[in-house]
Amino acid sequence: MRIAMWSGPRNLSTAMMYSFASRADMAVMDEPFYAAYLAQTGLEHPMRDEILAAQPTDPVEVVARITTPVALHSYQKHMCHHMLPGFPCDWMEGFTNIFLIRHPARVIASYAAKREQPTLADIGFTRQAEMFDELRAAGQVPVVIDSHDIRQDPEAMLRALCAEIGLTWDAAMLSWPAGGIAEDGVWAKHWYGAVWRSTGFAGPEGPLPEVPAELAGVERGAMEAYEHLKRFRIRPWPPAGRASPEA
Repeated sequence: MRIAMWSGPRNLSTAMMYSFASRADMAVMDEPFYAAYLAQTGLEHPMRDEILAAQPTDPVEVVARITTPVALHSYQKHMCHHMLPGFPCDWMEGFTNIFLIRHPARVIASYAAKREQPTLADIGFTRQAEMFDELRAAGQVPVVIDSHDIRQDPEAMLRALCAEIGLTWDAAMLSWPAGGIAEDGVWAKHWYGAVWRSTGFAGPEGPLPEVPAELAGVERGAMEAYEHLKRFRIRPWPPAGRASPEA
């Protein structure tokens, strides 16, 4: 099985990668299109030079790398906004595509703590909704899972996710050693501090953080995409699986 997990930054995406990496039958990959994204956009992200040196910058070369057969199951952590216009996407047809969502207020608060003044493009919500709709239009049935639900009950949600994609449940997914994993991207030392200190999923989330007034427009722009995908999220309660979209 080849799994592509699509999210934006600060979305519980690294913890989910660690969770799947804890399985003995799973090989993981961390944001393989990051360098190609930076090379094409010219954006000045933290550790830009190190990222460009560590990964292929040609998206065609990236696709060749991520579609190379592996002996184990494959789990790839992807950022939706890394998939720029013109980047090949036909490879996604051979993957199980999962969309990891999180309330925009939580994403903005977490992102702003690491990089000032994130834009709507930085946090990837619009691209995430576009990709979800494109896959559905092509006849795929992508899975949606909300990070809030995972934090509420990690085992129930991960069991539901495994059942939904036809993967045997493995309790090893609930914990990992502190200090990171070998597959971490070179950028991990800037972004992954909290996950490096963790050994499992954090507890339930508290109240929504207050978004600074200057970022209120970013939150408004992201909410439509978030609410759209949220209607399709899987639930942990029996019967496990995807319900009809909510009204």
